[in-house]
Amino acid sequence: MSLPSNVHISKHPCLLAKLSRLRSQGTDAREVKSLINEISLIVGCEALASALTPVEGPTDKTPIGYEYTTTTVNPQALSIVPILRSGLGMVEAIQTLLPTPVPVHHLGLYREPTTLEPVEYYNNLPHHISSTSEAGSTASSLAIIVDPVIATGGTCAAAIQTLKEWGAKKILVLSVIAAAEGVKRAAAEWPEAVDIWVAGVDAELTPNGMLKPGVGDVGDRLFLTIGK
Repeated sequence: MSLPSNVHISKHPCLLAKLSRLRSQGTDAREVKSLINEISLIVGCEALASALTPVEGPTDKTPIGYEYTTTTVNPQALSIVPILRSGLGMVEAIQTLLPTPVPVHHLGLYREPTTLEPVEYYNNLPHHISSTSEAGSTASSLAIIVDPVIATGGTCAAAIQTLKEWGAKKILVLSVIAAAEGVKRAAAEWPEAVDIWVAGVDAELTPNGMLKPGVGDVGDRLFLTIGK
């Protein structure tokens, strides 16, 4: 499968086994939540290793009195941006990986059923659009979008565009699974500043925009709203 250079698919064997389990219709909501968290941890480890750089911080002392130089990461202006609803299932894993707490900015987007195009209904980015002066900007140097499924790619592309307009310098997209067509669309939205990391890619979409074979509607599976 030919994909853009800014799309990265994990080959971790444990991750592939967990993704296989997530696909099963017999996996209940409690296990779905655990699997999304565990998959996010592995994908997040791989993605953040490429996006962050260790830098020296101030000195400190160990419990037995030896001085050492602390380590922090660059860039330091980070934020996590979950796409509601299902992106909420990935937030805790990424918070666990990062060395310090970072802001979480929520974006609400849904696909219009007829056109399958994204509609934004919620945005809590600080001031939404950055100031024209760099000093007054509230935007993150690195914004981490978390969304378990990239299907048509419209929602992900819209989120990337929103963060670009906000003033983010670089965007990392973390997902559990994507459709080939959708991930190509998202990767093309801002290729020089966006990297997408996924656990797996499916080749096809159904006529109503679901991945085939896919994992179903992750939001419905997480929040027990299947059949609503």
